[in-house]
Amino acid sequence: MATRTTATGAPPIANTSTDMRPIVFLLLAACSSSPQQTSDAGVDGDVIADAAVNGDTTKSDAPKTMWTPALGERWQYQLQGGVNASITAAPNGGGNPVAPKVFDIDLYASDGTTPNAAGVAQVHANGAHAICYVDAGTYENFRPDAADYTAFDTSCGGCLLGKNNGWPGEQWLNVSDDKGQRTFILSELGKRLDKCLAANFDGVEFDNVDGYANDTGFTITSQTQEDFDKALAALAHQKGLSVALKNDVDQLSDLAPFFDYAVNEQCFEFSECDQYASFLNQNKAVFNVEYNTQPSAFCAPAITAKMSAIKKDLALDATPWTPCN
Repeated sequence: MATRTTATGAPPIANTSTDMRPIVFLLLAACSSSPQQTSDAGVDGDVIADAAVNGDTTKSDAPKTMWTPALGERWQYQLQGGVNASITAAPNGGGNPVAPKVFDIDLYASDGTTPNAAGVAQVHANGAHAICYVDAGTYENFRPDAADYTAFDTSCGGCLLGKNNGWPGEQWLNVSDDKGQRTFILSELGKRLDKCLAANFDGVEFDNVDGYANDTGFTITSQTQEDFDKALAALAHQKGLSVALKNDVDQLSDLAPFFDYAVNEQCFEFSECDQYASFLNQNKAVFNVEYNTQPSAFCAPAITAKMSAIKKDLALDATPWTPCN
């Protein structure tokens, strides 16, 4: 898979990941009229993982009232600074200013520890839904639960934390389950999803879910990656949250039945957008951001395909923001 340009507010250590994100924060919010209901905590990771791997848990098992975005909804990717829920801009083709229907923001507020209920409330007040950014495939030493990960890694003799993924303070996770790693990760992510729910997010985006295609320090097969990704989708649905598949372009067709929409970085730049037909043909939204390609080169095909495409700077502050439609 092609190596992508790194989006960040600070220089990366090295760009070995196919996913792009800032060092600290990312959120995804989409058009919402009411907060999401909180479901019961304490979901068993083994049960969810087994159900997903055996093909028993798909989108049909998700709550019928679960929010999912529509094709072509405008979105905003803001990874730095306080949430600007009132942002508007003229679309690339000209015309009156428009507002995003989807905001991409982090689980935590700028203090790094408080679930961002205030930011979600601002998004909801402007008629948008909020989708919670959660890093699933890498360890982050700046997260409140970092000590849980290091303790597990110590207890299993270094079976969990792998190589740096290109960002300061981050390491790839071993999503195999030979020593209970996957079960542990799912348990920790369940706790994070409970925080997403407490902050009234409507959905979740799991990042760094393509370790098998990167130099993680572990042997992670494509099947192991699929099993993990399917378990993530099942976990989100168990909690009552819709779920996005982030990048992992080579497994789109296999994973499309399990995820509700997709988040992509630079598929036009790397000529990968055609692979999202597996989502678009099922009327599942695809949110695309381009960093280096100009809107004049990608907006027309994006609109034709009913993709939600925007142009952003790598820092991913609130502005500039250029929607295609």
